[in-house]
Amino acid sequence: MISYIKGSIAYKSESFVVLECQGIGYKIFVSDITLSQLNPQQKAMLYTFLYVKEDGISLFGFLTEQEQSLFDQLLSVSGIGPKGALGFLSQMSPNEIALAILSEDIKALTKAPGIGKKTAQRLVLELKDKIKAPYVLEEGAFEQTQQNSHAKGEAIEALTALGYSKSQAVKAVCESYEEGLSVEEILKLALKRMVNI
Repeated sequence: MISYIKGSIAYKSESFVVLECQGIGYKIFVSDITLSQLNPQQKAMLYTFLYVKEDGISLFGFLTEQEQSLFDQLLSVSGIGPKGALGFLSQMSPNEIALAILSEDIKALTKAPGIGKKTAQRLVLELKDKIKAPYVLEEGAFEQTQQNSHAKGEAIEALTALGYSKSQAVKAVCESYEEGLSVEEILKLALKRMVNI
């Protein structure tokens, strides 16, 4: 198993990079987000996942161990292959994916290419109990929203009624909430955050 490769970017395409290490060029498939942060001749270290199947071997690369770990968890879900898992990481950060899973935001999860409603529901079902910190916001932020807070719940419902996804609403309310604030005050602060994103 190859844990990571450190070298320089020799070539960059639309879906992979060639990372040169000691005279060997490794073709490594990466997410769009990772690709946007890599440039030819740049020194880089990519955590890797070696995928072996009957008709070939593929190498997938990640800038962080969290991204690699989440990729591995996504692969454990029936119906999601390496391209599907990479599709998730191309659309959302590990934090956003984890938050969408924990808040059961099917709408956000189906934004990933090739992922339908049934696959997104299976993803939530299989991973909801496995996804933990360090992915989700600061430690404990999601758990705080799960507590029986009437004001938070109403603010989240109001934001989703305005067309925001559940994960966006949960995140904005988490970051805006302070003890003692009314629903209207939380909503105003959360909307300000939404507009400034």
